[in-house]
Amino acid sequence: MKTYYIPPAGFFIGNFEIRFYGLIMAFSMLVGILLACRLAKKRGVSIDDIFFLALIVLPCAVVGARLYYCIFSDYNYTFSELFNIKQGGLAIYGGVIGGVIGILIFCLIKKNFKLIIDLFDICVPCLILGQAMGRWGNFFNQEAYGNLVTNSKLQWFPYAVFIEAEQAWYQATFFYESLWNLIGLVLLLIVYNKSKEKGTTTGFYLVWYGIGRTLIEGLRSDSLFVGNSGIRVSQLLSSLLVVVGIVIITYNIIKRRKNGQKV
Repeated sequence: MKTYYIPPAGFFIGNFEIRFYGLIMAFSMLVGILLACRLAKKRGVSIDDIFFLALIVLPCAVVGARLYYCIFSDYNYTFSELFNIKQGGLAIYGGVIGGVIGILIFCLIKKNFKLIIDLFDICVPCLILGQAMGRWGNFFNQEAYGNLVTNSKLQWFPYAVFIEAEQAWYQATFFYESLWNLIGLVLLLIVYNKSKEKGTTTGFYLVWYGIGRTLIEGLRSDSLFVGNSGIRVSQLLSSLLVVVGIVIITYNIIKRRKNGQKV
C-alpha cells in the first residue's frame, strides 16, 4: 500500500497549538509591511505612516475576510461563531475590501485623501506577496484544492496534492495561484519603479490577479457561490477587477498621450 506525505497542520508548545497557517499569515504580514516601507520612499510617504496604516488596515482586512466568508457560506453562523476564526473561514476578497476600507479610514484620520492612490500603489505589491505566501497555509490545512485527479501519471506535486480526508489526489490549485502571484509580484515591482502615472500599479494588479483568479477559481472544488445561481463569487469579482484595471491603465495611457508623453 502506498504511503503519502501529509503535511502537519501545526505543532504544540505544551497544551498550546500553533498552526502553520497562522504563522505563515503573520510572517507574510510582517514581510508585507517591510516591503511597504521600502516602496513608500519613492512616493514620499513616511515609514511612521506605513506602520500607522498597518495598524488600521490589518485588523480591517481580517474582519473583512471573515465577514465575507460567513456571508457567502452555506452555513448559518451564529453571532458568537462569527469571531471563531479557529474553525477556519477567511476569504481573500473580503480581506481586500476590508483593507480598502482601512486605507480610507487612514486617509480620513490624516485628513489627506490625496494619498489614496499612492497608498493603493504601495500596498498592492505587498498584497500579492501576502497572497502568494498565504496560499501555502492552504497546503498545511489541506484546503483550497481543485478537481479530482484519477490519472496516476498526474498524481504528483505540484500538479496535484494528496488530500488525507478524501484519500485521493486533487489539483493543487493553491500552488497554481501562489506561483501566479509570485510572477505578478515581480511584474508589479517593475511597473511600480518604471511607471510615472499614479494608479498604474494598482490597475496592473487588478488585471493580473483578476485574470489568474478567474481561471484558477474555475478549478476549485470549494468555491463560494452567489446563492443558488451556480455563479462563483470570486470569479464574478475577479472579472470585474480585470475590467476596472483595464479602465485605469487605459485612462493613464490616454492622459500621458494628451500631455505629449511617451507611453
